Amino acid sequence: MPKFSENSLAKLETCDLRLQRVFEAVVAEFDCTILEGHRDQFRQAQMVTEGKSKTLWPHSKHNTEPSLAADVAAYPIDWEDRERQTLFAGYVLATAKAMGITLRWGGDWDQDTEVRDNGFDDLVHFEIVED
Repeated sequence: MPKFSENSLAKLETCDLRLQRVFEAVVAEFDCTILEGHRDQFRQAQMVTEGKSKTLWPHSKHNTEPSLAADVAAYPIDWEDRERQTLFAGYVLATAKAMGITLRWGGDWDQDTEVRDNGFDDLVHFEIVED
């Protein structure tokens, strides 16, 4: 059974308890790694500069404490395998939904189930949708 590394656990601990519960359930069946949870102002600016985020500090859900967003990838990571990232996202979204938690994925920002209509893909990004 897969489990998180100490590094992944430390990053997951910066996230909202709902995200922690979702990804603890996910990793039990689908090996994955936590890339990032909370981001401070410096890190958020760096991500924008690198083109990995479009959201300025403090408006990203990564900037809340605890973080309302997590960047998580199927393990081992293959940045070129969009299909696997999409499969993983479907598993994460279904797991969250079964737990009564609504997430938005960075491969379908408008949540219309069309995965090729994004202007900006962030295929490892998952964030809590508040009612």
